[in-house]
Amino acid sequence: MNDALPLWAAQLAVFDTETTGVETDTARIVSATLALLGENGEVAERYDWLLDPGVEIPDAAVRVHGITTEIARSSGIDAAVGVAQITERIAQMIDRGLPLVVYNAPYDLSLLRAEQRRYGVREADVAPVLDPLIIDKQLDRFRKGKRTLVAVAEHYGVELGNAHDAGEDAIASGKVMQCLARKYAATLPGDLDEIHAAQVTWAKAQAENFQQYMRRARDPNFVAEGGWPVRG
Repeated sequence: MNDALPLWAAQLAVFDTETTGVETDTARIVSATLALLGENGEVAERYDWLLDPGVEIPDAAVRVHGITTEIARSSGIDAAVGVAQITERIAQMIDRGLPLVVYNAPYDLSLLRAEQRRYGVREADVAPVLDPLIIDKQLDRFRKGKRTLVAVAEHYGVELGNAHDAGEDAIASGKVMQCLARKYAATLPGDLDEIHAAQVTWAKAQAENFQQYMRRARDPNFVAEGGWPVRG
């Protein structure tokens, strides 16, 4: 692996959420972390939120992240306030010229957009985004095995202590992105806007390939959403 880290990866904003469910239109944010990583993966800034989503947190979600309805209600801030704060902090990072790393960006960013619309929070333009899931699948297409954050972090030797904790996941995602930046420095475009645009194309192609597979193997009517970094 090339040890040289491209300049565009020397400082990364990283973001992750834990939520009430998997459907981005209806799920609510329960916790979120936005952090700034330095060139060695060290955390230079970190912002954490615990929100009261205003709805019951399903048992299935609690089993994933461990945050119960009682915890969220007693210790979480109002969801509308939290969503506004998250939106503002992300916008500040983007305004500083930092790319935003989000593993499986269409989930977290589509959910955030739905929350912004739910609470009347002005949507901020989020770009450039770096999605290690899309980049890893594109540049190492034939590697067998899962592409979950846990699996990909292990593949690149990135420690992930408590999976499904927003802070742990966000930081691990950034470190994986730096591993990818080093390994594929000669392959990836040298400009963040070009990398962002490339991921739009890659995500669409990956979704189309998955759709073809699913229609052959399981469901002839299956439709894969290829919008990136926010679903259409």
